[in-house]
Amino acid sequence: MAQLSKISFSNGLFAEAIQLETSTSMAFVLQRLGLEGQHPALVLIGGASKMSAVNLKRLEKLFVEVLAPIAQKWQAVVIDGGTDAGVMRLIGQARHATHANFPLVGIVPCGLAALPDQIATSSDAAPLEPHHTHFLLVPGSNWGDETVLMDDLASAVAGSASVTILVNGGEITWKEASQSVEADRPIIVIAGTGRTADILAAALHGNSEDERAASLAASGLVRAIDLDTGTETLAAMIDDIFAAKS
Repeated sequence: MAQLSKISFSNGLFAEAIQLETSTSMAFVLQRLGLEGQHPALVLIGGASKMSAVNLKRLEKLFVEVLAPIAQKWQAVVIDGGTDAGVMRLIGQARHATHANFPLVGIVPCGLAALPDQIATSSDAAPLEPHHTHFLLVPGSNWGDETVLMDDLASAVAGSASVTILVNGGEITWKEASQSVEADRPIIVIAGTGRTADILAAALHGNSEDERAASLAASGLVRAIDLDTGTETLAAMIDDIFAAKS
């Protein structure tokens, strides 16, 4: 049986954590999260610790003015990698800054989750972002072990009313993007944020020799907006996706 616990952060907030076993059913997870029934899902993938301070600063406005408000508007379940870095930190801080109450679920390999007041068991472990409402600790001790469950949770909670937002990103992001396409989940790439995002955005215009990017672009499920000029477009895209499937 999966182990349930409460995580207490130094900021005074709490999150419910579920340590999953391989056999844990998604129905059990949804019941424990209080997410039974259909809810739109927003899957957030991309850069973590390797994002530059400049990019993080540029992205703050997008998260505070677009992503957190639209998740709140639809009461969407936001799903990410849960650690206190990059896009995961940005959405946690944006949720707090906008006084939102949408569910924010971080999915982390249990061998890499540095829990508050506990000694990390791996030098690669990372602290959890303290504004998330729930964490799923999945079996594994490698980054990327969480990606399948991120996709499974989004599909289970939302049915077809879901979207993936891709910001920056490295090698694991390619895997996550491919899984979104396999699940028939649209991806919106935030161009101008570097690395995977910019390679994929270029492929949409036929300007990339990266085979992974070309394959994803050919799926018809990938669109891109520019970080500096596409804020209103991003909000409209997400609205359209959620409205069409609700």
